[in-house]
Amino acid sequence: MTTAAAAPDRLAADRRERLAGLLEATSPATRAREAEAAVLPVLAPLAGLLPHGGLAKGTVTEATDTSLLLALAAGPATADRYAWTAAVGLPDLGLAAAAGYGLDLRRLLVVDHPGEHAVEVITALAAACPVVLAAAPTGLPPRTLDRLAAHLRRTGTVLLTPGPWSGAQLRLQVTAGRWAGLGDGWGKLTGRQVKVAVTGRGSAVRARSAELWLPDRAGAVSPAGPGLAEVGGSGSAAVAALG
Repeated sequence: MTTAAAAPDRLAADRRERLAGLLEATSPATRAREAEAAVLPVLAPLAGLLPHGGLAKGTVTEATDTSLLLALAAGPATADRYAWTAAVGLPDLGLAAAAGYGLDLRRLLVVDHPGEHAVEVITALAAACPVVLAAAPTGLPPRTLDRLAAHLRRTGTVLLTPGPWSGAQLRLQVTAGRWAGLGDGWGKLTGRQVKVAVTGRGSAVRARSAELWLPDRAGAVSPAGPGLAEVGGSGSAAVAALG
């Protein structure tokens, strides 16, 4: 009699436990944690430009400006001081600028001229590096890039490229910019104020934009005021438009 009476209580307890688990799995807090775990962090001034505030793991992002490419790579590198970053087929990347944005050159693997083995090199490095910067290989059949994309998804590696790269989920582009520090035949460049526009697919389909110092006076990335205005007050450095 006691056993028979306890059975409905156990069933009710099981239902309550399953319901509690379902509510926890679908709660906004859980979804937010899952979204955060699915991205690599970026530097704070760039977070507002990206869906979920970071770089989605296992995806390809185009950044057509070299400074922007380096700034994107610096976020994951500074968040995890044990992480390695790789650069493939980008001999003009600029290691001094990379260090200025926060990349640890001691943990940067560089393959300047991979030649016809670019995909094999990227594939090998993606197994060890959460971020790989790479020039877009040319003349490859679509199935080869599809296999590489599948490999990136398996490893969770973010590939950053100046592009163009077929299948890239995000594209970041500098649409306007001015250098600060130049006068009439004199001066020294002290920073560049730019407007960055972001387009993409899927969750990134909504266009975004922001104005940034890229780089600022310290060689890093920082927010800028609207309108690409001249920085400082009276006597401030002149701002020269990009050509």
